[in-house]
Amino acid sequence: MRNALLNKLKESAMSILPIMCIVLLLAFTLVPMSWQMIVQFLFSCVFLIFGMTLFTHGADTAMLPIGEHVGGYLSKSGKMWLMLISGFIMGVIITIAEPDLTVLAQQIGSINQWVFISVVGIGVGLFMMLAILRTTFRIPLNVILAVSYGAIFVLACFVHAEFVPLSFDSGSVTTGPISVPFLMAFGLGLAAVRASKSQNGDESFGLVALGSAGPILAVMILGLFIDPSTLSGASETITQTPQDFGAIVMGFVSSLPHYLGQVALVLLPILAVFMVFQIFALKLPKQELFKILIGILFVFVGITLFFTGVNVGFLPVGNEIGFSLASSGYSWVLVPVAVLIGFVIVLAEPAVHVLTQQVEQITEGRISKKTIFFSMCIGVALSLGLCALRVLFQISIWYILVPAYIIAIVLAFIVPKIFTGIAFDSGGVATGAMATTFVLPLFMGACTALGESTMLFGFGTLAFIAVTPLLTIQILGLIVGIVNKRKQKEEAEEMVGNKRIEIVEFD
Repeated sequence: MRNALLNKLKESAMSILPIMCIVLLLAFTLVPMSWQMIVQFLFSCVFLIFGMTLFTHGADTAMLPIGEHVGGYLSKSGKMWLMLISGFIMGVIITIAEPDLTVLAQQIGSINQWVFISVVGIGVGLFMMLAILRTTFRIPLNVILAVSYGAIFVLACFVHAEFVPLSFDSGSVTTGPISVPFLMAFGLGLAAVRASKSQNGDESFGLVALGSAGPILAVMILGLFIDPSTLSGASETITQTPQDFGAIVMGFVSSLPHYLGQVALVLLPILAVFMVFQIFALKLPKQELFKILIGILFVFVGITLFFTGVNVGFLPVGNEIGFSLASSGYSWVLVPVAVLIGFVIVLAEPAVHVLTQQVEQITEGRISKKTIFFSMCIGVALSLGLCALRVLFQISIWYILVPAYIIAIVLAFIVPKIFTGIAFDSGGVATGAMATTFVLPLFMGACTALGESTMLFGFGTLAFIAVTPLLTIQILGLIVGIVNKRKQKEEAEEMVGNKRIEIVEFD
């Protein structure tokens, strides 16, 4: 275990280092910051490194096995009603306690927080049921996605313009670092039983994607009953720079209990569901059960440290960067800075590490972690560049999201199926804690500096981050498909040539 933790520590440090260097470079050049804010940020980086280390180790030893065991048992039971009810309940309870969703709800300022969170939870629960039906009856993922997003864009025509970005962002924040490992493993457990081995790769992905689509529809339906005049996003991110070193330390110490409670709210329902299945159905050996419980403890401590770090140090820094660049005489610099941040920010998302590892394992190395990472980095860099242009030139979200999703859905019917599932899952995991507490405040700060509506041009940022990986990874799949067909053609021609040689030699 010691070697595993050291490897995770090294991987986490290498993931956080790029964004840390970019922020420090900005702090000493374009965006001057107080020494207190810089020290607070550096403390946060330490919290993130150790938090991600413990979390990724815990996800491997606890969250993934729990999801696989529960999903596998439900699939083996053959009781459709039990599968659907369990899927709905798990979807709701995991979502309503998701810290990223709470952060988003707090920044709306015009809708009751618990109404909003409950609607999003119900949306995830219903689409969890749809995901189970999809795996059971082997319904093609591309068909479900085409119908779902078709319905979303039709419904968007009847919703107030300021509600559209919020709806898409609500679908992005539901797939956080705790829920993603469980949901992915749950889908893998279902697919492993229902599908043959050759189909496992195709059917193991896509559950996270459906978990993102459900909330978009649910929030848009909520928007039909909301008075547009009551909509108002938070005009600015509330930050307070500590005055001395002691205040910096106390900021972290005082925040820890809050995030301990938030993470406990997410983990306890998952643990409760697992224990119910363990007592009445799974009956795992004591040694395996103990290993899972220790893994949950790692997840609990790790993700608490991570959330404390991003909220205490990264949130105010993101807001400061966005506000300072947009209000300066060289606001255009926001575009290249956003692109650079987008390229490296993916590396710091814990859920992305879980997804890429699962992809490499399930495909037996045919699709490597590095390949998916690079595709996602390009996608998110593109998305943040578009977000910056959108804020600076007040571009409607429609002009970017509609063409992007149309292209993504068309590609879903062309590329190998496994790439479609990976791509749509990647869009969900890219919008995690770093996106919510660093990138979103960055563009909120830019909107505030330019005097623009945060509902129109601040919200929608997470939607942009979620859509571009759909394109880059499916384009990767398209290239892989073309290369594979060319190889198969060359091999077939070579076999035919060899047979001709054998015939000639025989004659």
